[in-house]
Amino acid sequence: MDQYPDAVLFDRDGTLISDVPYNGDPERVRPMPGAREVLRALRARGVRTGVVSNQSGVGRGLLTTAEVDAVNARVEDLLGPFGTWQVCPHHPDDGCGCRKPAPTMILRACRVIRARPERTYFIGDIGADVDAALAAGAVPILVPTPQTRPEEVERAPRTATDLTSALGMVL
Repeated sequence: MDQYPDAVLFDRDGTLISDVPYNGDPERVRPMPGAREVLRALRARGVRTGVVSNQSGVGRGLLTTAEVDAVNARVEDLLGPFGTWQVCPHHPDDGCGCRKPAPTMILRACRVIRARPERTYFIGDIGADVDAALAAGAVPILVPTPQTRPEEVERAPRTATDLTSALGMVL
């Protein structure tokens, strides 16, 4: 991509913040190493940012939408404002069209922040993130965690050891 991309979208849990399964408590939000610095660097260059997150805890009855919103607000308190939040609250068995690996939320995020998918990166920690980016025509970067399956790492067209390394791939 010439100069800078239009946007960088991020998965939330395991990518921007530590993954606390079905977290509804803003006090448990902990940024991943490098998240603040990476976002600061992108914003300083005028690169739009957004978050795209499956939150099946709502559909499973383990979280309320208000709890998800409170956690997302805490993420913004700690990491700064995002141009868009795209959240799928559905249970995996609901058959919705928005849940990653479907491209719907990435495409919607691009529309909201006026970014071309082909000039947008999507950084996530699992195969569904990579697949959603590819399906949307965006550029995926996988940042594996201990929960990432080895076959997801092997399949990913781009992997980075951490968010700071991913930033180097973006810029």
